Amino acid sequence: MPTFKQIADENTVLRGQVGSGLHGVTTGNDDRDEMGVALEPPAYVIGNAKFEQYQWRTQPEGVRSGKGDLDLVIYSLRKWARLAAQGNPTVLLLMYIPPQEIVYINDVGRDIQAHPERFLSRDAAFRFGGYLQAQKERMLGLRSQRTNRPELIEQMGFDGKFAYHMVRLGIQGVELLTTGRITLPMPEPDRTWLLELRRGEHTKEEALDRADDLLNQLNTLAKTADLPAKPDQGAINRWLTDTYTAWWESNGLIGARNEVAA
Repeated sequence: MPTFKQIADENTVLRGQVGSGLHGVTTGNDDRDEMGVALEPPAYVIGNAKFEQYQWRTQPEGVRSGKGDLDLVIYSLRKWARLAAQGNPTVLLLMYIPPQEIVYINDVGRDIQAHPERFLSRDAAFRFGGYLQAQKERMLGLRSQRTNRPELIEQMGFDGKFAYHMVRLGIQGVELLTTGRITLPMPEPDRTWLLELRRGEHTKEEALDRADDLLNQLNTLAKTADLPAKPDQGAINRWLTDTYTAWWESNGLIGARNEVAA
């Protein structure tokens, strides 16, 4: 049976940076986050075997990543498409990564980036708003009393990284619902404002005020944005079927015996 690493190595169609470096809001001490998409072999789609994602970290599990470390996740195309159709903010970034931040891309990857409209709907407003709210609750200690960044609490009085993600999600969600795009890296003046927030140059109250305003905009756009109310799941399924079939044919995987250990 192929290992998950082998599946990812041999079948990735798009991979790039998705962390703070992509947003242009890095402090110089961040790790590097990358995401990719792979088309798993037939046995993992129509057989009993299952591949949803492959993850790899420079640091062992449970150890905090730091400067120079890599956190990588490669999703199966099916899982990525499911999350994208739900409006998952991180997964959607893969469609908007600029060329300089792409690690690998082929024709399937270029097709993914060329047609974000396949996955966009007003559902994204609820997803971005939900992620914004989760970051807010973590910053306020309502969702979890623990943080792995105690130095930020000591320096700023609150976790500035939670605050940064909270506001960033609102800004990008409003842009996506308004324009159908996410600009990467983040344009000015928002990029500088978020960098200032990460450095402790804005107060917690300022961050909360911006987040509340952005959440109100997202709630309005959930009703008024010029996007379908729901993604066209039939069209997505047809695209997935055609894409997988063409990939398997081009790689000689259809018609051959693909045995997987039980």
